[in-house]
Amino acid sequence: MAAVTTAQVLAFAPAKPAAKNVFTSLRAQRPAVRAPVKVQASAPAQANALKKESYIQEVPESLLRPGIDDSNSMRGRFEQMIRGIQRQVCAAIEEVDGNTFRQDAWTRPGGGGGITRVMQEGNVWEKAGVAVSVVYGTMPAEAYRVAVGKDIPFEKDDRVPFFAAGISSVMHPWNPHCPTMHFNYRYFETEDWKGIPGQWWFGGGTDITPNYVVEEDMKHFHGVYKAVCERHGYSYQKLKEDCDEYFTITHRGETRGLGGIIYEDLNDRDKEEIFKFATDAANHIVEAYVPIVKKHKNDPFSPRQKEWQQIRRGRYTEFNLVYDRGTIFGLKTGGRIESILMSLPLTASWRYDYQVDPQGPEQKFLDAVRNAKAQNWV
Repeated sequence: MAAVTTAQVLAFAPAKPAAKNVFTSLRAQRPAVRAPVKVQASAPAQANALKKESYIQEVPESLLRPGIDDSNSMRGRFEQMIRGIQRQVCAAIEEVDGNTFRQDAWTRPGGGGGITRVMQEGNVWEKAGVAVSVVYGTMPAEAYRVAVGKDIPFEKDDRVPFFAAGISSVMHPWNPHCPTMHFNYRYFETEDWKGIPGQWWFGGGTDITPNYVVEEDMKHFHGVYKAVCERHGYSYQKLKEDCDEYFTITHRGETRGLGGIIYEDLNDRDKEEIFKFATDAANHIVEAYVPIVKKHKNDPFSPRQKEWQQIRRGRYTEFNLVYDRGTIFGLKTGGRIESILMSLPLTASWRYDYQVDPQGPEQKFLDAVRNAKAQNWV
């Protein structure tokens, strides 16, 4: 992704009085509200460009395999849960933004499919996406090793039978005082392979990436997820520390944002218990995030603050492309590229040797992400 100059940054004048904004606004060049698109089939040219997927006119009730996957099994119930979360989150975002999500429904030749909803150049969000996928088939053993995060011996051409269902989302607002938010909840199964018994696990979490430290906002966000953890007997502190560790940009020596919770390869309890925990966490995405955006969406901001947002989005992109296991897994298993890279911001910047005021709020933020484990928000 090429760096974006400040003259190309997409910004807009806040609703309440503020200093004049020098950034060019592309939002003024389009209708204020877009017509809703509920399901979009691919055009011929689009189909040629994305030969790995087949777009479908109508979203089926289930993406499971008829006659093979039981709708009452964990596979079926998890699919229904994440599809419900997709509807819930998109409805909440549309209510705040005033625009609607474009939706693409697609099938995958290897098995399964998905529903991707994206809103670009909205009134509040520059880019927001919520994608659901249910896929099955076989994956390269190398991808399996990446997915489980363990050293497993394998031959070059080995392939592992798998099933995976998940929901993933990233929200990038226009206003630098509004944080980016990400969540991912997934369920994964493998069949017996090379003497290794079939595996199952849950993974997921919700995290927040502001550009400035606003302690009241962080106490709200983290407080919501601390309560979720406590209801299900999980240690919020551990999941918070795991989140900070996972989202570390190693080559920068800092975390991507100000954390949240994350759990990976979770199979330490009965499936039902973990499923209830995952469902509760997913059901609190809107409560944890949307009030913060409502609070700040009309805050005035300066060109310098917008520039800082673009720098931080560059960091966001670096993490997603270099370290994120979900991105790597999707690319190695031939996933739908548009959905995998949906998480990237519409605009970002990489300025050479960028420096901040050592006494300014940007430095306070850098201190926080460089000492993430020391931050106690609740």
